[in-house]
Amino acid sequence: MTDIATSAATLAAATSALPDKPDLKPARPFFSSGPCAKPPGWHADGLATASLGRSHRSKIGKSRIVHAMELTKRILGIPDTHVLGIVPASDTGAVEMALWSMLGARPATMMAWESFGEGWVTDVVKQLKIDAKVVKAGYGEIPDLAATDWSTDVVFTWNGTTSGVRVPNGDWIADDRAGLSICDATSGVFAADLPWDKLDVTTFSWQKVLGGEGGHGVLVLGPRAIERLESYQPAWPLPKIFRMTKGGKFNASIFKGDTINTPSMLAVEDVIWSLEWALGQGGLSALIERADANARALDAWVEKTPWIEHLAVDPATRSNTSVCLKFAPSAVEGLDEEAQLALVKKIASLLEAEDAAYDVAGYRDAPPGLRVWCGATVETADIEALGPWLDWAFHAARG
Repeated sequence: MTDIATSAATLAAATSALPDKPDLKPARPFFSSGPCAKPPGWHADGLATASLGRSHRSKIGKSRIVHAMELTKRILGIPDTHVLGIVPASDTGAVEMALWSMLGARPATMMAWESFGEGWVTDVVKQLKIDAKVVKAGYGEIPDLAATDWSTDVVFTWNGTTSGVRVPNGDWIADDRAGLSICDATSGVFAADLPWDKLDVTTFSWQKVLGGEGGHGVLVLGPRAIERLESYQPAWPLPKIFRMTKGGKFNASIFKGDTINTPSMLAVEDVIWSLEWALGQGGLSALIERADANARALDAWVEKTPWIEHLAVDPATRSNTSVCLKFAPSAVEGLDEEAQLALVKKIASLLEAEDAAYDVAGYRDAPPGLRVWCGATVETADIEALGPWLDWAFHAARG
């Protein structure tokens, strides 16, 4: 009985030492880095439904696909020199289409500073067996962009979703490049003003800054990429969903609404809703400002919180969407990596149980820490309300 009483007293003392729960919760506790939060005001009943249950090749089906494509080009300011198509398998499918169809014509440079960039390295070096130069930087860092060899085809991510590190701009991309610039922009597009004249291939998905559904990719090709498709035939066979030529010529129909395979018309209607919402906000500049405001609000909390730090070292290359955080060394002293990962899991579980924040654990391959999506579909007031909850959850889990 004495042992039970002692244990109860110890538990009561520990519980009383925990910080109080904050009074205010985020109104929309959706902070996942993909699929991301729906835009404010989104509701399923607001979606157009006339295309549902219809063929994507019917007049209405194709018209809605083309409408989504045209809205995307309009908001992003994609020039008439470039074409845009909806392709299978999310951003991954779009990147793979470019890698398998275009690489091999000349030497390649693969740049990686987070897990998805590492994935493209694996595909090119181990699957396609291209003798590529691999340029890497650790989580939180970025390679020396100025040293990039533009006599080669260069593959890079604009924004590292799992590291929170992005390229600061497109100034480092050579105007007189001999190789292609192939950019995975999935967590950066709609939150950055991309230099389309410097990007020969750009890929992204609907599930990031637009808060769309997963499963569909977007592929944007400039004239140099189209020329590569018509002048170069890879040595390896191409699956049907990767083929962008027909009879040796660029298959322009894919980029006019004739999708390679059947898209989800529900996902198409969903992204149209988001695109129209984006236009109503003021277009690209407004989306960038929303993301920047969210990132500033989270940074303000980080700056005054001793147990957490940004994973991205340099503020100039710090993401304004997938903001990745790591524990301050003093906050996890004595905890090995496995224990720190358990701490992350506990923090995320506590927050989800309180409906205060969903999906804020860092990426599984990244250093232990948190990841908070700050893209345009998140409200700044919710980021401001999140900080105290993160603080509560850390001390509750650590205590």
